[in-house]
Amino acid sequence: MQFNSLSEFFAMGGYGFFVWLSYGACALILLGIFISSKRTHRKILDNVKSQIAREERIKKAKEQGL
Repeated sequence: MQFNSLSEFFAMGGYGFFVWLSYGACALILLGIFISSKRTHRKILDNVKSQIAREERIKKAKEQGL
């Protein structure tokens, strides 16, 4: 499909509103998934770090107790 002008491209034969709305909705959903994944990844890394620190504290406490 070819367009003669930029305004025809954005109008998409009268369906432009629905086309661009669907692109926008898809972009927002993908952005939300990306942000959610980054937050989850950060939480997992923080939990792993705190677990490692806890295990080190337990190990030191056992060594001092013996």
